Amino acid sequence: MTIQFNHTIVAARDKQESASFFTEIFGLPPAEEGGVFLVVRLDGEVLIQFAEPGIDFPPQHYAFLVSEEDFDGIYGRIQAAGIEHWAGPRGDRPGQYNTNHGGRGVYFCDPAGHYLEALTRPYGSDPAG
Repeated sequence: MTIQFNHTIVAARDKQESASFFTEIFGLPPAEEGGVFLVVRLDGEVLIQFAEPGIDFPPQHYAFLVSEEDFDGIYGRIQAAGIEHWAGPRGDRPGQYNTNHGGRGVYFCDPAGHYLEALTRPYGSDPAG
């Protein structure tokens, strides 16, 4: 069986603000109009669709595997914008990134309160064991 992730809908209080934040931090082209959504295209034909549900929603966690070079750009933009960020998922080691799994990772929040993670190596991939 082959399964490929295609898209997800991200709840936002202001979809333009959230989509713009996402594309700016991750260095992506601007979101496109797509019906009631603002759509961000990722590699592999994956779509992130920002929507305003008009209700309160709990924060979610979205993690993105990026190259070392892209991580440098993302982390630089986080720092330049003064965005609060952490090395750990529970807000530990503020203002730092981690070196877990033989790579680097950082956690931060988007304008809607969702927890975003950029990491350079998948969990469990540390070549040192």
